[in-house]
Amino acid sequence: MAIRIMHRNRLTGVALAVTTGLFCTVSAQSAGADEPAARHCVLDASTGKQRCFDTFTAAMDLAKARTTAKGDTAAAGDVIQGTFFTDPGFSGDSLTISGPSLCEKDGWVNWQYDLGDDWKNRISSVQPWGNCAIWLYPEPGLGGDRDGPFDENTADVGQMMNDRTQSIGFS
Repeated sequence: MAIRIMHRNRLTGVALAVTTGLFCTVSAQSAGADEPAARHCVLDASTGKQRCFDTFTAAMDLAKARTTAKGDTAAAGDVIQGTFFTDPGFSGDSLTISGPSLCEKDGWVNWQYDLGDDWKNRISSVQPWGNCAIWLYPEPGLGGDRDGPFDENTADVGQMMNDRTQSIGFS
């Protein structure tokens, strides 16, 4: 009789574990489904036109296609100048900005961009492209104390400008 009770208790324990496991799995899936999908955008700084995708790969495919579609000519939007991420470690939402040409290493900001309201105060990591060094500013029009130059992939921009950028200088 004691063996039967133990066997039934084991079955009850297994059933409870399976039920709990299923509940936890369903709960975890439901929580993930409620989270907004990441947004990955490509912006032509010359025109201000922005196009967004569900995946980073799709956004980069568009950005790269635009840079190679016109061959060696330099037309508006031909050069990827920087990619910006909302989270450290090059994660979260991303914004890839393309401009008219490579940056010149002459000590001056060659191109600047004021972020739209949907991107202000969200940047946490950066990837410079197109021979550019990136400067981050806490105010529109390259105003306020700047941080940079970020001339290599930077997984964390640091406390000074994390989630504080409103304009970007490319030099």
